[in-house]
Amino acid sequence: MLEFYQALSQHTFLQTAALAAVLASIGCGVIGTYVVVKRIAFIAGGIAHTVLGGMGAAVYYGFDPLQGAVAAAIVAALIIGWVHLHWQAREDTLISALWAIGMSVGMLYLASTPGDQVDLMGYLFGNILLVPTHSLYLMGAADALLLALVWWYRYAFLAVVFDTETARLRGVPVTFFYLLLLVMIALTVVLLIQVVGLILVLALLTLPAAIAGQYVRSLGRMMLLATLLGILVSHFGLAVSYTPDLPPGPSIVLIAAALYLLSSLLSGYWLKRKVRCGKD
Repeated sequence: MLEFYQALSQHTFLQTAALAAVLASIGCGVIGTYVVVKRIAFIAGGIAHTVLGGMGAAVYYGFDPLQGAVAAAIVAALIIGWVHLHWQAREDTLISALWAIGMSVGMLYLASTPGDQVDLMGYLFGNILLVPTHSLYLMGAADALLLALVWWYRYAFLAVVFDTETARLRGVPVTFFYLLLLVMIALTVVLLIQVVGLILVLALLTLPAAIAGQYVRSLGRMMLLATLLGILVSHFGLAVSYTPDLPPGPSIVLIAAALYLLSSLLSGYWLKRKVRCGKD
């Protein structure tokens, strides 16, 4: 790990990767908290895997893959949100179908793209070491937009996340804010694509928030702790994977998963101990 931090002060691509990890962690810490509290991880996963279809189409027709990712993510979010609100009986089936269709269409487009420039593994598993500098500006702008929306509509999101029916009775436009939340999840998914890829994005979106939820009850504190955990996990994953030349995306996710399992064991132990002390 010492070798990584020595290289970090010398190589621009590592500095870019470290900054990308921070920007991605902000998005996943804030929006991931909503995903965990609302228990819509499956919906977030459906949005994430549909993105490959948009990326594949963008590459095939000569556009920036991130443009295709944003378009596909937003369309998938709106479709899934509409089905959740109006056709819940078929929600799981539709999400599974969109999941499969998005992955299949994306892989077919990428396979049909002429030349050898298509990096399918990079899209699926990410490569934070290859994040271009201009992507940092896009990630920063997306984070700023997400934070502004979360702050401006914090009470509406709070009502929609915890008690939809009461929010509707009080006149909160639940449909609008629920769809807006899914669109924000879609943007966060795009933020994380270059860090851990499409297949692993759901883990980084939910695990830091799930860990934070074991120790704090305030939504704001949960977001802050989840963001800090995301930064810690992503940088530690970068450091661990650097010397043995391992893929950073899977390394980051494995560390996040190990931390979640350890935290769950410890929190379960302390809860049982607290219950026993209370009985005594």
